[in-house]
Amino acid sequence: MKNNTIEIPNTTDFFTSDYLINNVGTPFIIGLAIGYFAKKILLVCLFILGAAIILLFASEHFEVAHINYDKLEHTVEPATQWITQFKNFLLAHLSNFPSKGISATSGFLLGFKLG
Repeated sequence: MKNNTIEIPNTTDFFTSDYLINNVGTPFIIGLAIGYFAKKILLVCLFILGAAIILLFASEHFEVAHINYDKLEHTVEPATQWITQFKNFLLAHLSNFPSKGISATSGFLLGFKLG
C-alpha cells in the first residue's frame, strides 16, 4: 500500500537572514529614512511659515502693514493641501515595494514619529 502524501520542497526559508534583510529590513530602513527626513522638512517649513506670520503680525502691530485675515487664511490653505498630497504620494510609493510595502510603510510611520 502506497502512502498518498505529497511532500512539498522547502524552496523559501522565511527565517534566513538573507530573506529577512532583503524583504523586511531594507524596505523598513528606507521607509524610516524617508519618514524621518519628511518630518524634519515639514518642521523646517512650518518654522519658516510661522516666522513669516509673526513678522506680519509685528508689522501690523507697528502699523507698517494691514493684514486681511481672510486672504492670509486663503494663502495658507493650498500649503495644507500640498502637504496632504505629498504624504499620500510618499505612502503610495512606499507601498509599491512588492510584498515589502508593509515593512516600508511601517518604517515611514516610525521615522515620521521619531523625526
